[in-house]
Amino acid sequence: MCGIVGVLHFDGAKTVDPALLASMRDTMIHRGPDGKGSWISPDRRVGLGHRRLSIVDLSAGAAQPMSNEDGDVWVTFNGEIYNHLKLRAELIAAGHKFRTAGSDTEVLVHGYEQWGLDGLLARISGDYAFAIWDGRRRVLSLARDRIGVKPLYFSLQPGTALFASEIKAILAHPSVRRDIDPVAMYHYLTFMTTPAPLTMFAGVYKLPAGWCMEVDARGKVSAHRYWDALPGQGIKPDETKGLSDGALERFYVDGIRQRLSESVNDRMMSDVPYGVFLSGGVDSSTNVALMAELTDRPIETFTVGFKDFPALNELDHARLVADKFKTNHHEVLIDEKDMMGYLERLVHHQDEPLADWVCIPLYFVSKLAKDSGVTVINVGEGADEIFSGYTKYLTYLDLYRRYWRPFCTYAPPLAQHTINSAMRTLARLYPNVEREADVVERAVRKREMFWGGAITFWDTMKRQLVIDGSIHSAGVPDELIATGMLPSSYLEPDSYNVVRSFGERFDRESPTRDVLNRMIYSELKQRLSELLLMRVDKITMSTSLEARVPYLAHKLVEFAMDIPMEWKTRNHTAKYLLKKAVEGLIPDQLIYRKKMGFAAPMSQWLRGKFGAEAKQTLLSSPLMHRGFFNRPYIDGLFYDHANGRRDNGFLIWTLFNLSSWYDYWIEGRLADAA
Repeated sequence: MCGIVGVLHFDGAKTVDPALLASMRDTMIHRGPDGKGSWISPDRRVGLGHRRLSIVDLSAGAAQPMSNEDGDVWVTFNGEIYNHLKLRAELIAAGHKFRTAGSDTEVLVHGYEQWGLDGLLARISGDYAFAIWDGRRRVLSLARDRIGVKPLYFSLQPGTALFASEIKAILAHPSVRRDIDPVAMYHYLTFMTTPAPLTMFAGVYKLPAGWCMEVDARGKVSAHRYWDALPGQGIKPDETKGLSDGALERFYVDGIRQRLSESVNDRMMSDVPYGVFLSGGVDSSTNVALMAELTDRPIETFTVGFKDFPALNELDHARLVADKFKTNHHEVLIDEKDMMGYLERLVHHQDEPLADWVCIPLYFVSKLAKDSGVTVINVGEGADEIFSGYTKYLTYLDLYRRYWRPFCTYAPPLAQHTINSAMRTLARLYPNVEREADVVERAVRKREMFWGGAITFWDTMKRQLVIDGSIHSAGVPDELIATGMLPSSYLEPDSYNVVRSFGERFDRESPTRDVLNRMIYSELKQRLSELLLMRVDKITMSTSLEARVPYLAHKLVEFAMDIPMEWKTRNHTAKYLLKKAVEGLIPDQLIYRKKMGFAAPMSQWLRGKFGAEAKQTLLSSPLMHRGFFNRPYIDGLFYDHANGRRDNGFLIWTLFNLSSWYDYWIEGRLADAA
């Protein structure tokens, strides 16, 4: 993994400043401490920059930006192409000359020449964000991988297009004014992150997963989705037709095991040391077991725990796996003091707020891995989504079957509205029923039941938190709406529009599919790509560590999206088929133990010294003077949490993270946090 950046001027009066391009590039030294490079076109209208984290082909010849033989196609690339050797052989057979011995970057250059952008994207398998400048067509192309493992940001300024792996590189350009986008903030309060292509910064956007974009030398913008996680791509109907229950289960189990093994093998592609984050759960333990089958060297494994709240630790389970597979095991323990000492660096490296406190232990285990000599790490993200591993999914399915569908179908409208009114009154008196009131309101308003597996402020709460009429869009370029990348409804202060956009596309393209896969599709579009994978990228890369995600190989995702709900949750068991697929690979006591999940004791910390400091920081932030928030409601959140009346840790952390971001990035409290 690396850091990429670029500038395209389509105003004839502007040219690329080499010093400015280098300054933008070097805001991301942590993404690429092993090398740096820049290229500026002869007419000085285009500049590409690259920070290198050397992983595959460590030679100087694999440095970037990289060009073809003629120098009219240039690429700057972040990520890995796992099938690059196969594609290299095809391209050599087609007559292309390679200068490097094994660089996957060079496959992008010649693959673009041979197949064009869409043909290249259809063939490559990997995790990537890249930019290609085609000097013949005078077009800059940007692409983000299918699932969204790697981020890619851009900004369209008057006469100029900018892009980078991180927002901080774009902010280093003087044409970009720093301010908050209020409607993006409104969505963040619901989803813990902003929905693509919006970011918290007005005028800065992120390319959605599975999208590519082109900007020509006159500034014309085009974009389209080249892949989507819809059912119908992984299993042909005749493959399962007529199979008995036993044969069908074997088909699914074998298909999962084969694709996962191939994915793990691909993600061991490295010329530098690699390891695994190990919790002792099914996903990380399976990573270790499959990697151990593929190498005769001990696997490096890493686990984080808490000194002050040992009940949250999974150290014993991780040690069991480490002992069974004879890994070189490493542990780090942290506490409230460690967390508080890290907060400013967290805000710096997140770029925009990600309200997931898992970022904190993730940083310390990432630093442990890097300090131990590892550069590549396999992680377990994605397994719970595609195989239905969250108990919350089962809860939603039960709610849907027992209450939601009968209520929506059979309850007369008058009864629905009467119940809704009563629930809203109850929610004002008893905050603990706010979520239940919100579910009833969604049913009455004919809205989606499931908005995501991790919703922070539900609408009943946001009406109390956010001052009515205070949220307006900061404005967006017309081109983004014209391309279809940004639905115009996202610019309204109603986060249901984001959820609805996913549901409508799923219903249109896959009308016969079940409600669970519909939920999972929504998770892949929002929570997984824009929160979970963003947190993995930002935090691991802040320590110069590349994270890889075996469970999100696109062929495995396509296969999983074609498995019906009744098999994913068979016997009312979360992750039923994945557990069957790894029986005999890892101990049964790990497969069938109660899921804990990767967490942090933030609610407990917020009842101590940190809680008092967080309240002072939040309520004194200049953000509180922008007219968005109801301060007495926020006071009440802290009061109820401190006195144990209600666990508001999740809500408080979301607001604290937002205000800390605002103070640091918008107000300019830019200490040397890197």
